[in-house]
Amino acid sequence: MQITTFISTHRKLLIGGFLLVILILLATLPFYGPDIGVRENIIFKIATILMYAVLAVSWAMFSGVIGYMSLAPAAFFGLGIYITAMLWGEVPLVVVYLAVMICCFALAMLIGLVTLRLKGIYFAIFTFGLVFLISYLFLYYELNVLHQPGHTNNNPISTQTLYFIMLGLAVAALFTAYFLRRSRLGLAMRSIGGNEAAAAHMGIDTTMVKVLTFAITTLFMGVAGATYGAAMSFIDPATAFSLDYSFKPILMAIFGGMGALYGPVIGAIVFPILEFQLSSDFPLYFPIIFGVILVLTVLYLPGGVAVPIQRLGTKLWTRLTAKGGEAEQYANN
Repeated sequence: MQITTFISTHRKLLIGGFLLVILILLATLPFYGPDIGVRENIIFKIATILMYAVLAVSWAMFSGVIGYMSLAPAAFFGLGIYITAMLWGEVPLVVVYLAVMICCFALAMLIGLVTLRLKGIYFAIFTFGLVFLISYLFLYYELNVLHQPGHTNNNPISTQTLYFIMLGLAVAALFTAYFLRRSRLGLAMRSIGGNEAAAAHMGIDTTMVKVLTFAITTLFMGVAGATYGAAMSFIDPATAFSLDYSFKPILMAIFGGMGALYGPVIGAIVFPILEFQLSSDFPLYFPIIFGVILVLTVLYLPGGVAVPIQRLGTKLWTRLTAKGGEAEQYANN
């Protein structure tokens, strides 16, 4: 079989095999490396990166396609944390996940039906306010009903358990985003993102498509929050509903690029490393440097860093197939 023909006809299989190798390496990562203390620290950092990857992919699944700027990831992430705090130790983790998914889906459907008729800045402002609303409701409940601020978790899950669950969530979020883009619902989403009025004239129920997609993406945010909450030793509203859980995933998705499926993942990997390195080397000027990098990325790479990576991959693929063809011709001669 000719090399070029084999590569061309089995391209998806080769890419799938490459991704499978990466998944196997990630799945076995906690079992090798330096001593236990250092390994635990590394695994926790990677688990945090995976958590942000779940949030970034989930956000891009809705906002990146439809074009509605949602600032609500922290609301659903924190809701997952707090439901876990209230149910932890009383029921199995699977039941906690089920409760989180039902609550997040129901809340997202309710909010979506009310607010997704809004456009532009109005929807963004409402979702931003939602984070504070839910946070203050839990704070009020703790201070006036429980008469104690925060929840203490005396039996948190291990770092390895956190890592494996976050890895599974990241894979599930990517698979969902992949199949969603190739479904009829994904086509309707892209139509709305391109021109919502034209999509409505074509017979698409734009409100229901937006609400359903918004609700689906919140499931991953809520379960990620539930998993992270199960690993925390102390939970309070300020920590659970931190605005970092809203703004960081958005910046990661924009930085990595929302046009490609792997863009938010790249942002979730590069963003924390860049943030850590700059804060260590330039602690006084870190916010300024980081802000300049983000501005330059938006100005000169509006599609994110995934764009030059895609171009590089295309060039390498072209050269590889070209060299394969030359080798075949030489062999035939």
